[in-house]
Amino acid sequence: MGDRMQIVRHSEQTLKTALISKNPVLVSQYEKLDAGEQRLMNEAFQPASDLFGPITLHSPSDWITSHPEAPQVFEQFFSDPYRKTPSPDKCSIYIQSIGSLGNTRIISEEYIKWLTGYCKAYFYGLRVKLLEPVPVSTTKCSFRKPEDAMCVVGITVIDLYPRDSWNFVFGQASARWYSFFWHCVGIFSFARYGSDFYSMRYEGKVKKLKKTSSSDSSIFDNYYIPEITSVLLLRSCKLACLMQGSNHLEEADRCPLNLCPTCLHKLQCAIGFSIVESY
Repeated sequence: MGDRMQIVRHSEQTLKTALISKNPVLVSQYEKLDAGEQRLMNEAFQPASDLFGPITLHSPSDWITSHPEAPQVFEQFFSDPYRKTPSPDKCSIYIQSIGSLGNTRIISEEYIKWLTGYCKAYFYGLRVKLLEPVPVSTTKCSFRKPEDAMCVVGITVIDLYPRDSWNFVFGQASARWYSFFWHCVGIFSFARYGSDFYSMRYEGKVKKLKKTSSSDSSIFDNYYIPEITSVLLLRSCKLACLMQGSNHLEEADRCPLNLCPTCLHKLQCAIGFSIVESY
């Protein structure tokens, strides 16, 4: 394995192109940032900065190796006529639990509470609401999306696969334009992150609480965040970033728990939050 490992370091010019543009509109936006936010952007692509970290490729099966397409720089994202932006009347993220998350009601409710709080902190400025849990047997039925929904994201501890030829997926997101609105949905499974998933005892439910404190969200580890973020950012990232894709559990565990400066800039542009207030 060690002989096949490769470290990818992007050049300063590549990182600068990804983050900063000469587009007059974007220059004007940059000039409106406060001093701290401007300093963050200026330092991001400097050689000594750790904001754009190197990527270690461990095997040909890694996501970046198997997806050779060019990354999306910020100007491409900004200029994309199909990018999604929350509006005053559609600025809510709805979480839809599919099946019971825990083997008791208390465990299910606690996990939903932690998940909701984490989502509110991450997508600062958007509202996060809960839909009533639905059983797995009803997932093939259509439902009416709430009027103020920017997106609806399903969560489950049931393993997912989109077709018979696939082993599994961690999650998927989709955005379609019809009836003059974006209709954005996603789903994510926590199944393969359970320590007992590969045992004969796995029942598709969390058996006990694992969170140690009110500030500890490590049980979620940012894994479901990319499914929501992808609705806003359009693409997975080719830099060392939370939005970097993953083909298997080991690769997902190696992904950073934070956005790279380019995706952070995209998310800020999409939602409109202050980086200083958010962090």
